[in-house]
Amino acid sequence: MTNPTTDWALEADGLVKVFGTNRAVDGVDLQVRAGTVYGVLGPNGAGKTTTINMLATLLRPDSGTGRIFGHDVVREPHIVRQLIGVTGQFASVDETLSANENLMIFSRLLGLSRTEARTKAADLLDRFGLTEAARRPLKDFSGGMRRRLDLAASLIAQPPLIFLDEPTTGLDPRTRGQMWDTIRELVRTGSTVLLTTQYLDEADQLADRIAVIDRGRVVAEGTADELKASVGTSSLQLRVRDSADTEDALRIIERALGVRGALSPEASRITAPMADADRIADLLITLREAGIHLAEMSVQKPTLDEVFLTITGHPAEDTESAATREEVPA
Repeated sequence: MTNPTTDWALEADGLVKVFGTNRAVDGVDLQVRAGTVYGVLGPNGAGKTTTINMLATLLRPDSGTGRIFGHDVVREPHIVRQLIGVTGQFASVDETLSANENLMIFSRLLGLSRTEARTKAADLLDRFGLTEAARRPLKDFSGGMRRRLDLAASLIAQPPLIFLDEPTTGLDPRTRGQMWDTIRELVRTGSTVLLTTQYLDEADQLADRIAVIDRGRVVAEGTADELKASVGTSSLQLRVRDSADTEDALRIIERALGVRGALSPEASRITAPMADADRIADLLITLREAGIHLAEMSVQKPTLDEVFLTITGHPAEDTESAATREEVPA
């Protein structure tokens, strides 16, 4: 296998892919540093899978360039394919075979001897917690077990860059958590992961950096904290014990924090931007001196949901209208 020789695991410059009249990918730029998890966040139809397919040499870009550890995906596909593993949205395993038979076949196709294939299959089954189910037919596997096996198959050649295209779609919360742990372990053991997802919490939990993609374009990029900060500061949320004190509390907040608080529809919860955390202590002392008692108080940081809504004008889960934006060739 060709060894990577650059700090950048992946670079994409102006990638474009058009299907008929639909520009599924419309000038995507990405830079993924080696040894990190890079999240590509967007709804169904945003262009995530098409971008992955171009970078994995499965689709030829109409324009733009892509490089994997410095190797061009169009001019050097044979080298690129040695450096990557791809796990798509749907399992590529053969459901008529057992987990062990699937991994043995994939290993043999990748050039391992029978002994090497047997050793590799046993190691991966153990790594992904599938040893006890190794000889069961896949038709008896749960969705999470199939996803883990599919990921195991993509790691047979131990690629330095792994594409995970929505790896937890359709999984229950417990299995999603197990997949998250597996992804973190991949990075700890030296791999780079490019993760596409429509789950905001998944990107927040796993990704060192995140690209927000919508309608085939990267509309924002940065760490989760940078993206959250781009849409505003944290907010202070208060609920007064006696609703009759609400107006007085609003006036005190304006004096203490220098901002106007917003009143919730139930007329008891107050939300105010919090630009200076040091002033919160003064606010609480003033409220106590005024005899205003609080039922609860919290500080709310902006969420990735708010980031996506602010940047794109629609929530990330708005997939129904987005689903027709990205066409996949037959």
